[in-house]
Amino acid sequence: MNTSTEGNPLFPVFLKLQQFTTLVVGGGAVGLEKVEALLKNDPKARIRLVAPEIRDELASLSKQHQISLFYRAFRENDLEGARLVILATDSRELHTYIREQAHRRNLLVNVADTPDLCDFYLGSTVKKGDLKIGISTNGKSPTLAKRIREVLEDILPDETQSLLDNLKNIRDQLKGDFTEKVKKLDEITKTLRT
Repeated sequence: MNTSTEGNPLFPVFLKLQQFTTLVVGGGAVGLEKVEALLKNDPKARIRLVAPEIRDELASLSKQHQISLFYRAFRENDLEGARLVILATDSRELHTYIREQAHRRNLLVNVADTPDLCDFYLGSTVKKGDLKIGISTNGKSPTLAKRIREVLEDILPDETQSLLDNLKNIRDQLKGDFTEKVKKLDEITKTLRT
């Protein structure tokens, strides 16, 4: 096993956003971008957004999705019931304060365009049916992650979902222990590498 510490040390995780609340603080262009990213990944994501001013686009999204809007400044009790916190204001001082309060509650925090305050990054994702690929540049270049996403979206076939469904059906019908099933699936999918 290679345990090299070089390169990107981030651990990729795919979260079920509809099973908990994500708090977004900031209702401007960056807040909108973060909410759209959450909804792109899960249209049923549960979001609580707090900001004194909230863009009309966010108000429209709140009518179509599970987004609660609070037109006011952040309050410490806004963290209650949240599992993730995304900060998208233009105040580093406010972000630092909220991050400290969130950490007291063991919440994970993302601060837009401020990698040193982030516990996690919102990477770029490619989605073809049930296949989702996360792309991370360790916070160094969201633009490169976006370009890689575009390339992968272009080269992955539209039939990807059918392939996944077929492989699941085959897996469900395989007999034997885990090792035997892995060997059989490896043989079946070997042609995908060529």
